[in-house]
Amino acid sequence: MRTRPTLSWSNPGPALPRTTTLTDVVPIVAEGGVLVLSGAGLSTESGIPDYRGEGGSLRKHTPMTYEEFTTSQAGRQRYWARSHVGWRTIARARPNAGHHAVTRLAGLLSGVITQNVDGLHQAAGSPDVVELHGGLDRVICLDCGLLSPRIDLDRRLREANPDFHATTDEINPDGDVFLPEETVKDFVVVPCVECGGVLKPDVVFFGENVPRPRVEQCYSLVDGARSLLVLGSSLTVMSGLRFVRRAATAGIPVVIINRGETRGDPHASLRVDLPLGESLTELAGLLL
Repeated sequence: MRTRPTLSWSNPGPALPRTTTLTDVVPIVAEGGVLVLSGAGLSTESGIPDYRGEGGSLRKHTPMTYEEFTTSQAGRQRYWARSHVGWRTIARARPNAGHHAVTRLAGLLSGVITQNVDGLHQAAGSPDVVELHGGLDRVICLDCGLLSPRIDLDRRLREANPDFHATTDEINPDGDVFLPEETVKDFVVVPCVECGGVLKPDVVFFGENVPRPRVEQCYSLVDGARSLLVLGSSLTVMSGLRFVRRAATAGIPVVIINRGETRGDPHASLRVDLPLGESLTELAGLLL
């Protein structure tokens, strides 16, 4: 049974007052040592929708879960057919003004943790990005652990499915799309070239745990930061929220720039409600 991931939450207290100016953000970032935690909202201006914002994809799409992927051959067939189409959009996506502004601010940053799997921070030139949920640009074998480039799998899937020509204009942050069952029922899934095992995108599915060493690396980055700057994340799931809680507990200022309320608001020092591309470009201009 596929369960729908959390769409929202109940805020136990009054909403944190929001500002629509960067006046109070500038001195915090100017001190340096800023750790960025980014979410799907940062990539919407690159044509990749978020999960939970206005019109977010979770309102009409249930992402693949780890349980279904590992236990259902039909589920894997459906996922790879749809993801094969979605990968074309992800691969064509380009960094937007927000990604480029984060790169420009690199001298004031202690690191970047992203919940996104689209690789756009790296494409914009940000160094040493920690991909909390992995990356769609590579594939892992669940049997032998071999990592391989997604572009190689894309070629193999095209060769195995020469008559598969499905298209769609709707893409999800995980690279999945919607296709009718009759479109995917004959899709051929290819195995690992090394051992013949099951291939999975090297991303953390819903219901799957982030690898512990990666979590510890992120905790270490939080502990060493002067401030935490959250960009475009609703912080609905614990994988990102735990770092906000960690920073707040340690007395590290937490600044959240996001359109709409977030689950991390009760832990924030400052909440800014502005479009990310525009606001981050302005922030970089004020500081550099």
